[in-house]
Amino acid sequence: MADALDRHTMVKVSAAAWRAAMRRYSELADEPIIAGWARADRPLIVRRPACSDGAGIIALGLPLPPSHGKRRIALALARGDIVASAPPPLLTDAAATAPAQWRETIEHLVRLVPETRTFGSLAWQHLTGLPYLSDSSDLDLLWPLSSARQAHTLPSDIAAIAERAPMRLDGEIVGWAGGVQWRELTGSDEDEVIVKGPVGVTGTTRAAFLSGRIS
Repeated sequence: MADALDRHTMVKVSAAAWRAAMRRYSELADEPIIAGWARADRPLIVRRPACSDGAGIIALGLPLPPSHGKRRIALALARGDIVASAPPPLLTDAAATAPAQWRETIEHLVRLVPETRTFGSLAWQHLTGLPYLSDSSDLDLLWPLSSARQAHTLPSDIAAIAERAPMRLDGEIVGWAGGVQWRELTGSDEDEVIVKGPVGVTGTTRAAFLSGRIS
């Protein structure tokens, strides 16, 4: 079985893999933007595997910008097809790409957790230079759990920023076992939450996830 890569990991694939994928996936061959995507060496993103993906592969996605229908094309490649991988960009690095009205919120988010990463429209516009952001775009984020003390205050701290934000804050707080949608973690300690890992989902309680335990 292929080594699992964390969801939202950005990967680049070999030229041979691109050519093979263009032959195998009609969705790629039918989109004019895709040939340029490969030539520009733009990334793909790791997604959670679907039942149809099979074993021994890495499940990937290619989200198209709104001007091309805002489609997400799913494909799966062998681990050996991947020539480079990296986490999604830090929010602080992508901030210059954000709309002006987002900047104050981003400053608060970076101050709260400097290691916050972004993986949605802002990330793709930052990485590709293509127009992904619109007036209705969410800000999609990944907040790492860096300490037990921070873990139990982080959901409420995010909620306080979200209340004043001009855009919707979406995304996950990420622990060692995977990520949980941040709004799920604003409940009581006994509430069940869904942890999304590299290859599947598990259920646990809010308290167990925030403390680093999976029950």
